[in-house]
Amino acid sequence: MPFPRTPNSAAKPGVNPWIVAVVISLATFMEVLDTSIANVALGHIGGSLGASQSQATWVLTSYLAANAIIIPISGWLSNTLGRKRFYMICVALFTFSSFLCGIAPSLGVLLLCRVVQGAGGGGLAPSEQSMLADTFPGKYFGMAFAVYGVAVVAAPAIGPTLGGWITDNFSWRWIFFMNVPVGLVSLLLTQRLIQDPPKAEGQKKPVRVDAMGFAFVVLAFGALQVFLDKGQESDWFGSPTIVVLFLLTLAGFIGLAVWETLVEKDPVVDLPLLRNGNLATSMGLQFVVGFILNSTTVLVPLLAQQLLGYDATQAGLVLMPGGLMLMVMMPVAGTLVRRVQPKYLMAFGLSLLALSLVMMSGFTAQIAFHNLLWARLIQCLGLPLFFIPLNTIAYGNLPPGKSNQASAMMNLMRNLGGSIGIAVATTLLVRRAQVHQAYLAATATRANMPLMHHLHATGGLTPKGLAGFYNQVQVQAAMLSYLDVFRILTVACGIVIAVVLMLRRVRKDVQPVMGH
Repeated sequence: MPFPRTPNSAAKPGVNPWIVAVVISLATFMEVLDTSIANVALGHIGGSLGASQSQATWVLTSYLAANAIIIPISGWLSNTLGRKRFYMICVALFTFSSFLCGIAPSLGVLLLCRVVQGAGGGGLAPSEQSMLADTFPGKYFGMAFAVYGVAVVAAPAIGPTLGGWITDNFSWRWIFFMNVPVGLVSLLLTQRLIQDPPKAEGQKKPVRVDAMGFAFVVLAFGALQVFLDKGQESDWFGSPTIVVLFLLTLAGFIGLAVWETLVEKDPVVDLPLLRNGNLATSMGLQFVVGFILNSTTVLVPLLAQQLLGYDATQAGLVLMPGGLMLMVMMPVAGTLVRRVQPKYLMAFGLSLLALSLVMMSGFTAQIAFHNLLWARLIQCLGLPLFFIPLNTIAYGNLPPGKSNQASAMMNLMRNLGGSIGIAVATTLLVRRAQVHQAYLAATATRANMPLMHHLHATGGLTPKGLAGFYNQVQVQAAMLSYLDVFRILTVACGIVIAVVLMLRRVRKDVQPVMGH
């Protein structure tokens, strides 16, 4: 599909920009797949390396913490090192550290390699998205994102199932080894087909390193990720360690805000860019929807395994058709965004997300597989209708040369929303289950005649029968806690719809950028 080339095109002369979209999707697929595929192998990793389940979870935490640190500074690094060079460094780091993860002889070595892998992975998405933004004119961008988005949604759809199969039939080490050939192919194609855009006049001057800003980023986002990942496990503020992490996070963010806005003239994180109303509003929307989406993505398979007796493969199959739906809807949304006002398309997509949450709020402990499937399918039907047009609003009036920084910020908000959403949802799940169990237990007295008749009729007054009854109370309390969380997320989704409808209309000639 030919079209006029933009001055900042990431494609080398003579290279079709659609090939660029496919090439940068390779590394995206590799990075997103690795994020989801490792989850199902934690038990095998711990057993192989002599680590407990709690220690093995640091395989995820270390990666996410490094990822969270690199994302906010990836725009600055891209501008400083050159976008193509920075991107290739990230791919090389991710690929080489994947090999090292596969041969790691101990948990300590594996965690160190995962930190390097997370640092490499964190810089991929912002660089890729700014490449797409600079390469494709506005009217073609929806379809370009659709090509890129297929990799983004296909990887988590097949990741858990593929990871379980590889771990069961080969070894957990192969979930890391499989990244190596893909990374090498990505490096070769990037070198041959992609170029850096010409630097703007303001970027040609020597750039000094904002060491203090970088230190604040490491402190703030590193401590925040560990705080969120380990909070529920350690009873949040009942743990001195969690309190210290919270204080470090707070100090890091305050220091970052003061230093980058009032002191540093060449900030590592371009916080003044938040004065752009469209970008700031879109980042807020990105955060909230990331919160809702990641919460449900964790809760649905957890419910299936905890209450319905599904194994990991069956729980993964609940999510997989949703990923296929996303793949189908990406090109549809890419076409519609050129014909329909973005805010109306976003509102419709969010309405489908709200409908799926309403369906989840009606689940029972006897819910059938197809009911879980339909709720997830409806949710995934609406997501591309939100995320693709979101970017036409986010970047409609950005200053020239700011696509790298803006893309980094959008990815940061997506990650933060997901991390905080999962932490809040799992905490609510535990706390609400305790409340419901206490209430149900309090009503299970001899004065409750219907309950007494039921126990007499089923022989439930024996020790074995009472144990079975207590198990039912636990199941019902857990089910009610899931429903509470789904209802809260439904209300949050309704608020976001109202905010979206209040957004300004977008001119059809603006060129969007995206954050997945």
